[in-house]
Amino acid sequence: MLNQVVLVGRLTSDPELRTFEDDKTVTTIRLAIQRPFKSGKTNEYETDFISCTLWQGIAEATVDYCKKGSIVGVKARLQQKDYIVDGKKVFSYPEVIAEKISFISKNKE
Repeated sequence: MLNQVVLVGRLTSDPELRTFEDDKTVTTIRLAIQRPFKSGKTNEYETDFISCTLWQGIAEATVDYCKKGSIVGVKARLQQKDYIVDGKKVFSYPEVIAEKISFISKNKE
């Protein structure tokens, strides 16, 4: 079975590192990914905005080397959590969890 997502886009803001009490580090980046075709209604390219969660080493490297406008490639997996609410199982929206990141360009200045 395969659970793999590959995304290439620009960072919409500077990544910020968060550290938990157990010293695990995380950052969430948001990628702007332009669609390869124009909309029939507006005749303009539309853009998707995808959030990705990065943990530990790749989170730290991304904070160190990337800024708003940087182009990155992300190899990731989708993760979905379930919760019990009022005795019923409820599923969250799938999250994009990065497993590898490639720095394609420096930040746009």
